[in-house]
Amino acid sequence: MKDIDERISIITKACSDKKGFNIKILNLKKLSTIADYFIIVSGNSTTQVKAISDEIEEKMGRAGFSLFGKEGYESGRWILLDFGDIVVHVFHREDREFYNLEKLWADAEELDSII
Repeated sequence: MKDIDERISIITKACSDKKGFNIKILNLKKLSTIADYFIIVSGNSTTQVKAISDEIEEKMGRAGFSLFGKEGYESGRWILLDFGDIVVHVFHREDREFYNLEKLWADAEELDSII
C-alpha cells in the first residue's frame, strides 16, 4: 500500500503545485478492471491543464514511475495519463462539468487527499 500512497501523493501534490482544483481520488478496485484508482483534477484553461499534466508526468518520472499512455494532450481539454493501476484525468473545468465522471463512478469510494 505504501507504493500506491506514494504515487497518489506525488500526483496530487503535482496537481496542487500547478493550482489544479477540485482534486478527487476514486477507489475503483471493487468496480472495475480498468484501474484501481482514478484521480480527477480541473484547470481553468488549456494552458493550465497542460501544465498540470506536464508536472504530474515530470514528478512521477523523476520518482521512477512509468507513464504507460497519454491521450488528449494536443487539445488540452481532457488529458488522460495512464500509470497502470492509477489513471489521472486532467480536465478543463467546462469539460469536467460536462462529462461528470464522478457521477458516472458514483459507487466508487472517494478517498481523502494524501498530500
